[in-house]
Amino acid sequence: MKRYGLPLVILIMSVIYIFLIPSEPLAVKQLFKLIPMWLIILFAYWQFPPYKSKVHYLLVIGLFFCMIGDGTLIWFVVGLTAFLIGHLFYAAGFLTQWRYSLLRFLSIVPIAIYSLFMGSELVSSIKANGDHGLIIPVIAYITVISLMLWSAIMTGNRWAMLGSLLFVISDSILSWNMFVSDIRYFGVWIMTTYYAAQFLIARSIAAFDSPHMQSASSAALNTSVFK
Repeated sequence: MKRYGLPLVILIMSVIYIFLIPSEPLAVKQLFKLIPMWLIILFAYWQFPPYKSKVHYLLVIGLFFCMIGDGTLIWFVVGLTAFLIGHLFYAAGFLTQWRYSLLRFLSIVPIAIYSLFMGSELVSSIKANGDHGLIIPVIAYITVISLMLWSAIMTGNRWAMLGSLLFVISDSILSWNMFVSDIRYFGVWIMTTYYAAQFLIARSIAAFDSPHMQSASSAALNTSVFK
């Protein structure tokens, strides 16, 4: 169940929400939107290794705040704030697993270029629509999610990297459709990439060994070498 059953249930409930649940009544729509996230948080908890460290708890807290963002995004700034807090927890967790590599470090360049492009397009559209109060929250969010993506890349954890990249793609589609121009089937694209992103971030938890496990592994290796 833990290995295959729960991921299958998450997939089924995500498909049901994306393709089958109607827009009204809103309460039912919101309920089914949150069910995959509840299951993903449970899946994340099941990924905990025997010896836990800060990264494991920080990522689960990030998932929780993103779930709050899901439920409150109908009030845009409230939902955006919850997602921003979630990304800060993700970034904090990923930064505890920093694994320096020049190639990964230089990924900040394309991330910054893309962020500047998206920020410029979104701010221009927001100004044109007269929603000046959204400019600072949107810029803050772009900055934080870009940091989150870069910090995930710096871990070298492929699950975290892919999940964070899909999160950026999902939010890019959402914001572009909301502020710049309509995207065909935007709802399907947003939620497909979003649920996949959260699932992969949850999956990344198992790949982060705690210091205790790393020390134990090193000790076992040294013992076998000197036998």
